[in-house]
Amino acid sequence: MSLPAVASTAAASTFLSSANPRRSSFATRIPAPLRRSLPCRLLSSSSSPHSSLAPVSAVASQAAAGEAASRKKLLIFDAEEDLASELAKRAAELSARFAAERGAFTVVLSGGSLVKALRKLAEPPYLEAVDWSRWHVFWVDERVVPKNHADSNYKLASDGFLSKVPIPAGQVYAINDTLSAEGAAEDYEARLRQLVKDGVIGMSPVTGFPKFDLMLMGMGPDGHVASLFPGHPVVNENQKWVTFVKDSPKPPPERITFTLPVINSSAYIALVVTGAGKAGAVHKALSEEENTSDLLPVEMVSLHDGELAWFTDKPALSMLSSM
Repeated sequence: MSLPAVASTAAASTFLSSANPRRSSFATRIPAPLRRSLPCRLLSSSSSPHSSLAPVSAVASQAAAGEAASRKKLLIFDAEEDLASELAKRAAELSARFAAERGAFTVVLSGGSLVKALRKLAEPPYLEAVDWSRWHVFWVDERVVPKNHADSNYKLASDGFLSKVPIPAGQVYAINDTLSAEGAAEDYEARLRQLVKDGVIGMSPVTGFPKFDLMLMGMGPDGHVASLFPGHPVVNENQKWVTFVKDSPKPPPERITFTLPVINSSAYIALVVTGAGKAGAVHKALSEEENTSDLLPVEMVSLHDGELAWFTDKPALSMLSSM
């Protein structure tokens, strides 16, 4: 994959082919008159005149008429501050959209550095503008530890984000930390199924799995997402909504995690991947050197009817090309 030069822009946005991102060709910088003439759906949200982010290139594949298309977009940021600003802007836009359409906005969080990237949502103008009463918060994976444990994704999110925004406490769905890993996974799936019946969580008519409005995820240096690790059997689970891990290669060993069919049924995924430590997995996921025999979990994230946006930076892309 040959990436365009970013020059001095705050971010570059590139659409990847929904058919096969590795086979996409990348356009050169699009002149402003041509950008204005393109259909809106071919442009990044960062092309808005109200955004400080400028698209450097944009190419998109078009689905056949009447077919739902999965869209993949690459956003490259010069600074983490710019990434956090765009992530907040996009989350607020999706919140307004889904709250108006469905009366609820379902958000799935993960752990790691992702929570820090959400900090601007807890600041003006979003703190006052977002309708937090519509938010329903879930976790794509969780460590089976007490909620006040240092390893708890719930604690991380609560300390860094949830305690700073007025989401109703009854709409934050942590796992039952008194149960075993298997019991916690079964209990969490049962709660999700009830929320689907209640109309809080949507269902994908394409996959028959729950369709969350916004899923916010990171990626490990080994290419794992959620608690789906390379080579682990749970990566192949295609019936359950939530499953469990007792032998995670990364401590703590016991976890619960959404399965790939649930992840891939999302309406929108923001995949936040930054830093040189992720460059090897990013190279494998986005380069032209295709090898389907040993796909990393991150390579298996492919939405059936939605948009997957990579929020990344130059160090994470350093093995793809010189930026």
